Amino acid sequence: MPETHAVATRRLLACGAVLLACLSFARPVAAETVNPPANQPPSLNLPEDLIPSVGGPKTWSSPEGLSSTLQVMLLLSVLSMAPAVLLMTTCFVRIIVVLSLLRQAIGTQQLPPTQVITALAMFMSLLIMTPVWKQVYDDAVVPYTRHEITAEQAWKAGVQPVRRFMSLQIERTQNTEDVWLFMNYLPEHPTPTSYDDVPLQVLLPAFMLSELKTAFLIGFQIYLPFLILDMVVASVMVSMGMLMLPPSLVSLPFKILLFVLVDGWRLVVGMLLQSFQPFT
Repeated sequence: MPETHAVATRRLLACGAVLLACLSFARPVAAETVNPPANQPPSLNLPEDLIPSVGGPKTWSSPEGLSSTLQVMLLLSVLSMAPAVLLMTTCFVRIIVVLSLLRQAIGTQQLPPTQVITALAMFMSLLIMTPVWKQVYDDAVVPYTRHEITAEQAWKAGVQPVRRFMSLQIERTQNTEDVWLFMNYLPEHPTPTSYDDVPLQVLLPAFMLSELKTAFLIGFQIYLPFLILDMVVASVMVSMGMLMLPPSLVSLPFKILLFVLVDGWRLVVGMLLQSFQPFT
């Protein structure tokens, strides 16, 4: 027992010595960090107007700061809404609604997948909208990048082809009453004589409403043959006394077979492409 106590005492003394040595080495380092060396170059005294400043609530609420803040918020809002506006001003709405109704008419709940239908609608929209976007690029983007026109002139030149495309589709589907529907809610605006006089905030919802009406009409024409086939299969099963078997389970293979035999995808896609007024 005494030898063990002596060994523990020696270990404790050794640890204390190591700790004192570490503290003695750390003191000069701390002194060097606190007190900079004498040969350090003096700090630069820059003018106050060259020092960047974030400012505070007083700066942000000033007319200049408030204008910059509103511009940043407006830019972020436009960037966040750009995909939706880009899709709503194209033929994407009509195509995606018709393809979704086609999937429901066949009876396959998740086939084709939503990603496949969306991708097909986007590629078809790209094909149809290529002449429109090319004219926007030639009339607005190229002159603006060459500093030939101002930003306001570029906006007017870029919106014009899109306005013309939307007006052509409204005229093709004979849905001009949709324009007057929204014009009635626009106070103190003169009666337009052409689509060039229709404000953009009226033309956009009128175009979307026209596209939805046209898409549902096309979807009804696609839905009707499959509905007749379901009714025929259900009548046959009831006459045979097969009441416990769901008619949709029996009619699904026949609908898929009929759709494949008539080359349904080609017919639907061709009908959708022909339903749009060509942009010339």
